[in-house]
Amino acid sequence: MAQNPDAELLFVRRINPLFHEKCLACHGKDAAKIKGGLDMRTAASTLKGGDSKLPGFVSGKPEESPLYLAVTRTHEDWEAMPPKEADKLYEKQVSWIKEWIAGGAPWPEASRAQAIAKANEAKWSAEDGTIMKTSGGLSPEWTNRKYKPEDMWAYQPVQKPALLASQGNPVDAFIMGKMPAGLAVAPAADRVTLIRRATFDLLGLPPKPEEVAAFVKDPRPEAEAFAALVDRLLASPHYGERMAQHWLDVTRYADSSGFSNDYERGNAWRYRDYVVRSFNADKRYDQFIREQIAGDEIQPDNPEMVIAAGFLRMGPWELTGMEVPKIARQRFLDDVSNSVGETFLAHSLQCARCHDHKFDPIPTKDYYSLQAVFATTQLSERAAPFLDEENKQGFEEKKFLELSRADHLKQLGILDDVLLRNALVWHKENKKDVTKWVAAAEVIGKSSAKNKFGFADVFTRVRDRVKDQGMPESDYPPKLVGFTPEQFGIDRVARKGLERLEWELDRYEPVALTVYDGRTPQVTSIYAPFRRPNNHLTEGELEASCILTGGDPLGSGEKVKPGVLSVLGEVQKTPIPETIEGRRKAFAEWVASPENPLTTRAIVNRVWLWHFDQAIAGNPNNFGSTGKKPTHPELLDWLAATFVEKGWSFKALHRAIMNSETYRRSATHPDRKLVAEKDPTATSYAVFKPRRLTAEELRDAMLTATGELNSTLGGIPNRPEINLEAALQPRQVMGTFASAWTLNPLPSQRHRRSIYSLKTRGQPDPQLEVFNAPMPDFSCEKRESSNVTPQVFSLFNGQSTRSRALALANRAIKETNGDAEAITRLFTLAFSRSPTAAELENCREHWAAMISAAADIKPAAIRPPLVVRRDAVEENTGEKFSFDEKLYANAEFVPDLQPADVDARTRALAEVCLVLLNSNEFSYVY
Repeated sequence: MAQNPDAELLFVRRINPLFHEKCLACHGKDAAKIKGGLDMRTAASTLKGGDSKLPGFVSGKPEESPLYLAVTRTHEDWEAMPPKEADKLYEKQVSWIKEWIAGGAPWPEASRAQAIAKANEAKWSAEDGTIMKTSGGLSPEWTNRKYKPEDMWAYQPVQKPALLASQGNPVDAFIMGKMPAGLAVAPAADRVTLIRRATFDLLGLPPKPEEVAAFVKDPRPEAEAFAALVDRLLASPHYGERMAQHWLDVTRYADSSGFSNDYERGNAWRYRDYVVRSFNADKRYDQFIREQIAGDEIQPDNPEMVIAAGFLRMGPWELTGMEVPKIARQRFLDDVSNSVGETFLAHSLQCARCHDHKFDPIPTKDYYSLQAVFATTQLSERAAPFLDEENKQGFEEKKFLELSRADHLKQLGILDDVLLRNALVWHKENKKDVTKWVAAAEVIGKSSAKNKFGFADVFTRVRDRVKDQGMPESDYPPKLVGFTPEQFGIDRVARKGLERLEWELDRYEPVALTVYDGRTPQVTSIYAPFRRPNNHLTEGELEASCILTGGDPLGSGEKVKPGVLSVLGEVQKTPIPETIEGRRKAFAEWVASPENPLTTRAIVNRVWLWHFDQAIAGNPNNFGSTGKKPTHPELLDWLAATFVEKGWSFKALHRAIMNSETYRRSATHPDRKLVAEKDPTATSYAVFKPRRLTAEELRDAMLTATGELNSTLGGIPNRPEINLEAALQPRQVMGTFASAWTLNPLPSQRHRRSIYSLKTRGQPDPQLEVFNAPMPDFSCEKRESSNVTPQVFSLFNGQSTRSRALALANRAIKETNGDAEAITRLFTLAFSRSPTAAELENCREHWAAMISAAADIKPAAIRPPLVVRRDAVEENTGEKFSFDEKLYANAEFVPDLQPADVDARTRALAEVCLVLLNSNEFSYVY
């Protein structure tokens, strides 16, 4: 069949690169490992076919060509190719193969192909995209891959668009510049709506009734009054808490390590509070970056800087004796590299761990070069004196942990006596000479030595002594001799309990969850907080970084030096040293450079999201080619450039966004049908997008309305009430049970802001979880807002909501005189407005009905249990055993206001409050 010249061009331009990218890895790259017998390096070898003995293609007949039929993935006679679903060809690529075969399947010689490519280079480059300069991929095909210019928008330098003074507010100018023709914008929101919107956005709390009244009555023009409101909110210490909640979502903050042990990270709270302080101080973002990546290198003797580097520890991690240390080490390096990429550069770098990035100009060499920056970064809980500004209240609760510790030691003491008695029985039953054993026991018994947990452990030390004296193992008792299944189990529970308490007790010590520079220590497991060794610069392995072929932690490939993403290599002004210390500091300079377009665009995109519940570029953690492109690219660049010009100030950025008419628009448009028609993707900002409160905002808003919220900043995590079943459920961790969730004894401790609640990876708060609080194992770029039935059960039937409803009813009755005033007070506390006449009447009727229903009910007081019985299966014997877990903190528990504490009228009004707390108006920001 005659060959079509266009098909020859198609082969050179599309088909041959496609074969190299998708086929030759298995069908020709390594002649010794060709799969299926099909060699696709040449036309002749492809026509020869593979194991099927059929030619790979039939010139002019794609429907008879195995090559084409396989890539369609729909033909029953041919296995889908490429085999992995993730590697399948796009529809357009499949059509190229069909068109090429239909055109005669020309396959020009290499010299002819090169001539064709050179002759068409300019034309094809303009049409197909450009080559991005990088350090180079694992293959020439990847290195010379072309990208569509529109997909490479994030790597281009930020250019501040010019605006005329007559165009007014820049944010509004850019938004209106892309407004769909014929679509008028919504009117401005009323003042009550605006103050609720702004207060929740900047503080994560509702405004107080008196603040609403003052703003509504402010005689200044709308824009001026609102600008003053924004300034007041930005000056609030609660601003830092709200912004920190956003940031901690991205960085994956948690108070435990995750995985099989899920040890508590006793000191993580200090990093959380560092973030709050940084936002409140309006710390320059470039400095904020440097401190979190390399604070300990910048000022090694400054506790604040050591704490800041805790960012690098936010991911889940552990090292048990059951894991290869090198694999655990690599897991940290992979985690921290990807975390830095997503958090600061809006790039998920893990896609380049096993191979060159499939979509973005990030070679796997860059991935491992970036990882080499952290090759001398070691994990540690290291000394960092408490700062004057840190909140150290609540440290007295340490006594409850000490009581648990004493209980475990008591149990082990009892079991130690049992073992010593069993040892004598063993000697007798096995007809062994007991003389040396008894002598050793007398010596050890007189010693005051203790093990690391403060336990004498006499039996074990006697065994060690006679062993050291040369006694054969057959002549002294085995470990845990004569134990019953229950004793086996209690021994394990006590020992593992002491181990877990070490992590919890670290919470009250001047120690930071952080890192240090040094050689990698030779440790095989970490079961206790790890302090920085004195010889950290001289002892251990100095890791030599290399490309791990295929992402294999135990693999070895080309050596790499510490580096940055080469696609933005020109931004780098500070060389990264290969010394043990200083790598992260130099790397942070590149990340925090005002010339780094990823960094500046990424953060302003996040802040825009935090205000509008949708980002300008729709995937804040992914500015690569698979992420959503900016809806308003000029606005994004203007914000990025202005952010840097204004000293990297978050507060200046908030003002620029919030003082726009775009932000102040109503959430209601007079013509909703027209909006849906003209703006189907809802990205025009013609109308403000309502959002549901986050899980934490819902809880904090309830506590604010009831007057119960403890607004103290910072400090150790608190433990609020959660679903009792979830709190007491047995939670299996490696070798034992984790302790039950015990509440803070005092209401003022329990009712702190949700950002301060203990966040345990293995035991999330069900009410926060059901309202989409993100799990901290992965970076959360944007909160989801689902609408599912369990939310109804939680918000309407949950004990926490009912307690808040009762407290709100009690507050309203105490602060008013008469039913109408009480109901009006409820509305001002919950909705920041007075009820309508109809609402007032409906609430009165419901209140009266509930009074009748509550009249004969005699509620009983409820107290949390002091002991919980655990039933388990002992690992050594497979037998069942039981033990009691004592909940010491519950002995001092002071309950919230309970139904038994109030009259039927108050309990009935609580039912009205429950309705208000379940309303959209309470749960949404409009």
